[in-house]
Amino acid sequence: MPNTLSEPIKLPTERPSTFDPPTELERLREGDPVTPLAFPDGHVGWLVTNYSAARTVLGDPRFSARQELHHHAPFDHPFGTEKISPAEPGFFIGMDPPDHTRYRKLLTKQFTAHRVKQLIPRIEEIVEARLDALEAAGRGADLVEEFAVPIPTLMICELLGVPYTERDMFRHDAATFFRLDSTQEQAEGAYANMLAYLGDLVPRRRAELGEDLLSGLIEGNELSDQEIAVVALVVLIAGHETTANMLGLGAFTLLSNPDELAALRDDPSLAESAVEEMLRYLPLFRSGLMRTALEDVELEGRQIKAGDCLVLHLSAANRDSQRFDGDLDTVDLRRKSTGHLAFGHGVHQCLGHQLARVELQIAYTALLRRFPGLRLAVPAAEVPLRTDMAIYGVHRLPVTW
Repeated sequence: MPNTLSEPIKLPTERPSTFDPPTELERLREGDPVTPLAFPDGHVGWLVTNYSAARTVLGDPRFSARQELHHHAPFDHPFGTEKISPAEPGFFIGMDPPDHTRYRKLLTKQFTAHRVKQLIPRIEEIVEARLDALEAAGRGADLVEEFAVPIPTLMICELLGVPYTERDMFRHDAATFFRLDSTQEQAEGAYANMLAYLGDLVPRRRAELGEDLLSGLIEGNELSDQEIAVVALVVLIAGHETTANMLGLGAFTLLSNPDELAALRDDPSLAESAVEEMLRYLPLFRSGLMRTALEDVELEGRQIKAGDCLVLHLSAANRDSQRFDGDLDTVDLRRKSTGHLAFGHGVHQCLGHQLARVELQIAYTALLRRFPGLRLAVPAAEVPLRTDMAIYGVHRLPVTW
């Protein structure tokens, strides 16, 4: 039973090591999985740390993803004390059904299992081209800049219809947008720059339609050009930031666990379970997902009031011994890790989860096949971590082979 007299805590953010979420989360998950959370602006909401409660909230329409309800930030941030407006048309991840459904259904055909299967030869081609470039450049490289970032970026650019040659026009702004120390002016400016770029691209694509997502949205004639640009921005950022950081951090995990690396290198059939395990094991997000209660709800014995904000710490939930077996603070590529919450759950589950999985599987196996002697070129402690970013990972990953 939860301690109903527990005082609100501040969100734990300090990681004890590279691959672990804050230590305090384990104690909370085992003893008080829905605990009062003190927000910097004075709001008292809830921190959810176990699997069952997090999954319940994600699948329950009484908990809203609407952007304008999330005006309490769980950590100090320039946006935390300001009133947030409703999501602009097209920004569907900040909406609930039916608005969310209207936009999402226009995108689903590009991310079905059938469509992803069709993309496998192209993904393999992209990966092999990056490996060729690595091999030609010598016996060492930054695996982030030369491998982890280009693969998902090129793939999502092709799917969307964004020229890859213009990628630098949004990469810098995306980094500014996700940097924790960016001012509100800097973050809003970065968002505006990316949106303006895509807004200019829509009429260019209209003049030369193709088989890409932008062309499909234009031909569908259901959205304004501004809505198309916003939808494209959501897909573009989600499609390369998270996968690129998972690819880099996952590679660092393998290099830090040589027995697991050897297992995957020697048995590529482990790729599927290996990717699921790394998705379960690796904490990419600083806090997790936010939801707001639309009505009074009981959750794990706690009385959640309408208007309460909840932070779902998915990294903690993915280490819940009530759901997964074994030592969950270690990586085990043979573990049955399906059902993890790395991609969320319910109507807001990551649209591109099947594409991301395939990209990761192909990239890891091809990398180890090409460079079986892959190893870190610097001590692990010298690999720079993205502790300054909203999406965790490694800034650089120097390797040799």
